[in-house]
Amino acid sequence: MAAAKLYLVVVMVVLGIISNPVSADPDLLQDVCVADPTSGVKMNGFACKPSFNASDFFFDGLAKPGLTNNTMGSKVTPANVEKIPGLNTLGVSLSRIDYAPGGLNPPHTHPRATEMVYVLYGVLDVGFITTANVLVSKSIKKGETFVFPRGLVHFQKNNGKDPAAVIAAFNSQLPGTQAISATLFTAAPPVPDNVLTMAFQISTKEVEKIKSKLAPKS
Repeated sequence: MAAAKLYLVVVMVVLGIISNPVSADPDLLQDVCVADPTSGVKMNGFACKPSFNASDFFFDGLAKPGLTNNTMGSKVTPANVEKIPGLNTLGVSLSRIDYAPGGLNPPHTHPRATEMVYVLYGVLDVGFITTANVLVSKSIKKGETFVFPRGLVHFQKNNGKDPAAVIAAFNSQLPGTQAISATLFTAAPPVPDNVLTMAFQISTKEVEKIKSKLAPKS
């Protein structure tokens, strides 16, 4: 009798694992579910539009370089479900990232996706930091790829004298991005100064200075 109960428990656990495969986004249950961002229905993802056409699956925003004349010298152009409604429930998206000479895509994370970059041109120094605080880094050039595991802090830096660009692929329709510095120093409501001063071992004056530098430009 005990053996039979144990067998039943094992079967239930196995069935639970099989019926809940590990993936970045939920699996689709129909051919397409084109996102309807105007829907008042709140759900994990977007409600489906009642009708769709080819434009819901099209985006030309990655065809040309993004403007990099900003503080970081880089520009991320996303091609996710917010730009391509047809990606809803499909679990994939892309971005184009352009870097001026010396440009940086600052340390950040994607809480919902692993990222793989393919270098279109230029040379980049890239890396991610493990939860054991180990830096994994490499210099990559045109035609090469590099993977950033889901949720880990990572960056890309163009240390060359020429522009660089990559196409980034994600296993989520909306991977999300949290830039470490901006998240901590420009949150609204703000992270308390006494949290930041203790965490970074800096003064309140230095915290305010960093906040002023990172504040969105109006």
